[in-house]
Amino acid sequence: MDFKKPLQLSELADFLQCGFRGEAEHLTYGFNEIHRVRPGDLVFVDHPKYYQKALDSAATTIIINQEVEVPEGKGLLISEDPFRDFNRLTAEYFPFQARQASIAEDAEIGEGTILQPGCTIGHGVKIGKDCVIHANVNIADNCQLGDRVIIQANTVIGSDAFYYKKRAEGFDRLLSGGIVVIEDDVEIGASCTIDRGVSADTRIGKGSKFDNQVHVGHDTIIGEKCLFAAQVGVAGCTIIGNGVTLWGQVGVSSDITIGDKAVVLAQSGVSKSLAGGKVYFGYPADEARKRHREMASLRLLPEIINRIELEE
Repeated sequence: MDFKKPLQLSELADFLQCGFRGEAEHLTYGFNEIHRVRPGDLVFVDHPKYYQKALDSAATTIIINQEVEVPEGKGLLISEDPFRDFNRLTAEYFPFQARQASIAEDAEIGEGTILQPGCTIGHGVKIGKDCVIHANVNIADNCQLGDRVIIQANTVIGSDAFYYKKRAEGFDRLLSGGIVVIEDDVEIGASCTIDRGVSADTRIGKGSKFDNQVHVGHDTIIGEKCLFAAQVGVAGCTIIGNGVTLWGQVGVSSDITIGDKAVVLAQSGVSKSLAGGKVYFGYPADEARKRHREMASLRLLPEIINRIELEE
């Protein structure tokens, strides 16, 4: 997410009421969570395990809860609670806006697009030409749809990220200020949920098709011409290449990559990155031929054990 204008390190420190290390005039142009951070961004870190990752990242400014040496060309904001202060920035610069109507007045709807009864369209939403948005679809603030997009009934585009910090009093939600971008010729089935990015985009590439009850987590990037069958679940911050097929009930862990034209067979669990151009099966998902050989071998175990017992 980009600020409307660059902010100086001292301005950010004044707003957050925290100390800073670095040049007072040091500029920050936007902010992101660590998986999507870009040069010029602010990022937060609140655990020693990830200090170095944040300090070495492309981020220009780091909110951190530890006194450390300032990397060259960067600025630090010394915060007692970086998670809380990151939320404060989101609430200030990308605030939630209550709707006064089912279709917000500032939404942009392209020529030839059909909106069925009961759908709701948020502030700043942009929908392209010749789309069909079926009944009871909810498209949340600032999300963007290309041309010829079809969304079936009861789907939610732009729900908040499932991202929490555990505290003594309960779970503290990280506010979501990002959006969902759905490119041209995408079709999304009924009762799907596509979470918005925490501070960037969740993106569905051109020509991809989703069956019913598919879930896509925050900040995930899905390539062009992908095919997802029913009840696929993809966690946040995942990158899925072009032409990937995920069959029914496939589950995909967060922060991994699936290469172009990979195929994952039904009810598999993807817990690590997969190379493209191969067929996968099982949990953890591995090449399907290998998994099938292993399953065939397992069926022989009772006979092998029986032979060993007889020989003894």
